[in-house]
Amino acid sequence: MRAIWKGAVSFGLVSVPVKLYAATESHDVSFRQVHAKDGGRIKYQRICSLDGEEVAYADIAKGYETEDGEMVILTDDDMAELPSASSREIAVEKFVPSDQIDPMLFEKSYYLEPEKSGAKPYALLRQALQDADRMAVVTVALRQRTTVAVLRVRSTEAGDVIVLQTMMWPDEIRTPDFSVEAGEVKDSEVTMAHMLVETLAGDFDPTEFEDDYAGAVEALVKSKVEGGEVKLTPTTTKSSGEVVDLLAALQKSVAAAKEARGEDPAPKAEPKQDRKSPAKKNAAKKAPAKKTTAKKTAAKKSAAKKATKKAS
Repeated sequence: MRAIWKGAVSFGLVSVPVKLYAATESHDVSFRQVHAKDGGRIKYQRICSLDGEEVAYADIAKGYETEDGEMVILTDDDMAELPSASSREIAVEKFVPSDQIDPMLFEKSYYLEPEKSGAKPYALLRQALQDADRMAVVTVALRQRTTVAVLRVRSTEAGDVIVLQTMMWPDEIRTPDFSVEAGEVKDSEVTMAHMLVETLAGDFDPTEFEDDYAGAVEALVKSKVEGGEVKLTPTTTKSSGEVVDLLAALQKSVAAAKEARGEDPAPKAEPKQDRKSPAKKNAAKKAPAKKTTAKKTAAKKSAAKKATKKAS
């Protein structure tokens, strides 16, 4: 995991340097909108609703819509004047009983890992939270905005760790605008309901549940791939299972690049070289050497004859 934030937990005069890691990740199945005919991806343009023209990113600003539908444009200078927080401190405000916090307030979860110098005070805070069965209500600045969060202890396979869970503001929790009136409930019905609860009673084990929808989607996609029901688009990065010749792929890439520049994609034929020519040249060069050797041999024989005649 990669740390997304570094700072320190402070309670009283104690400071615990920590790293923050995202504790959750989504495994939800996602689909792309494509053209049913050829599998091409659907693109979206940034079109202004007033003039109908496409808007560049550089011309896009932040707008706040009022209740009566008016749009207030906020510039970068306006945003810079807003109060922002860049503190690297997780300040403990109070320790509260765990059952006093509505789980609906919880938003995102993060793991806290202590730095080497903060291992002992980290363990001290963890033990204090466990023994008191309380959560620490804290304020922390994440993404340049101060938010309320809690610190609690969670048991994992790696051991007990402190978890920071950001919380929603109270006015972000909606109140239902309906009421349930079921009429009079009989005692016999309540008794049967209690029996049903006792029959299905047990301990919670998250490993007993699995995402059957994601598994079914993966199986469906796999069957279609194996059946050849695949749309190969220009952006496809994988082949249909065939072994790709690297040299052929490179040649095709070069030809496509040349064609895109308006050049002739066909490679020019190189002139064939006569492999026999070098041999002929070498033979021609070696010929004089043979003649010279022959002359030297004849001269030696002549000198030998003369020496024999003189001796006689």
